[in-house]
Amino acid sequence: MRLATLRTTDGTVAARLDGDTFTEIPGCTDIGALLLNEDWRRRAADADGRRVPAAGAGLGLLVPNPSKVLCTGLNYTSHIEEMGRGLPSHPTLFAKFADTLTGPTDPVSAAPEDPEMDWEGELAVVVGRTAYRVDEDEAAECIAGYTIANDISMRGWQNRTTEWLQGKIWARSTPVGPVLTTPDAFDPATATLSTTVNGKTVQEHAIADLLFTPTRLIAYISTMLPLRPGDLILTGTPGGVGRARTPRWYLTPGDVVEVTIDGIGTLTNPII
Repeated sequence: MRLATLRTTDGTVAARLDGDTFTEIPGCTDIGALLLNEDWRRRAADADGRRVPAAGAGLGLLVPNPSKVLCTGLNYTSHIEEMGRGLPSHPTLFAKFADTLTGPTDPVSAAPEDPEMDWEGELAVVVGRTAYRVDEDEAAECIAGYTIANDISMRGWQNRTTEWLQGKIWARSTPVGPVLTTPDAFDPATATLSTTVNGKTVQEHAIADLLFTPTRLIAYISTMLPLRPGDLILTGTPGGVGRARTPRWYLTPGDVVEVTIDGIGTLTNPII
């Protein structure tokens, strides 16, 4: 299945995508609310609400209020090498907050305080049930599905200290979406991620190059704290970010950034 949160004149609603039509899932304001139901898969599959043409449908943020947004840095061999670092033995983790997230077609505001605004296309994992101290086999059962994120980063602020947080948590700077694709319809081992800026490809990489896979990340993180339905895990970006280029290339107002993953779709976000 492919699931989305739609914006309507009455608010937001969770929906299932069937070809070129969305079918609303009654009683669920968004995908986060849907995932709070233990039988969410059946509820989504059986939904027979209002139908909305996919063309022109307003797409909202899949999970507006996750309890946790956890991110992985330096998780593709190519990106680690371009940043001049050695391969890590454990995941490099940092957190975001719900206020950092925005929708799959929403504009992202440039920060006048930091001209070094950079793109980071990423595969994101959406947790479907509570995971605490699970192994990798159990972790697979805790994945509701996969989506796309762009971990837009303010590099000047990120590199003020050895801690990255302050460059990663600017309000409404992390687009997520456009849909959640369930694991039966998506295989990270065969998909490719690509990012374009104004139509020029800047990242194109096989997701199979991830050092720490989605199930390994869930097992590792859940050793420390419980993951809840609707929580997001960003798995890291491949090589091709603007800061690693010569000369460096940063986003400015008027640019359009698109991140595409086979089987999920495309984020399209103008910089304003």
